[in-house]
Amino acid sequence: MAQIIVTINGRSFRMACDDGEEERLTGLARRFDGCIDTLRGSFGEIGDLRLTVMAGIMVTDELAERERRLKALEDEVESLREARRATLEREEKSEAAVAERVTQAAERIEALAEGLSRPGRASDA
Repeated sequence: MAQIIVTINGRSFRMACDDGEEERLTGLARRFDGCIDTLRGSFGEIGDLRLTVMAGIMVTDELAERERRLKALEDEVESLREARRATLEREEKSEAAVAERVTQAAERIEALAEGLSRPGRASDA
């Protein structure tokens, strides 16, 4: 297990992470620290704990909004899949109906051609 030191709100913290995850965790810490800096710029010095809590809530709010958007997109994708399935089913039914009509027409044409080619037709006399 790897260990790194991250700096958040001017304080260093030793953190453990899986091997190979060091860069990712460092980036997350930098991003969280950026949230704290943004809040400090908006509200000034309001206390370390309060800034950290506000940053945590801000990040959680962003996460909740992205989860909501992801869910909406997943629902839309599922709706599109269902519409595609329904369209393909209608298309298959239409193709089958057209094929049946073509087969019926071909059978009638063959019957007419057979009737016309028989000896003793009224037009041969």
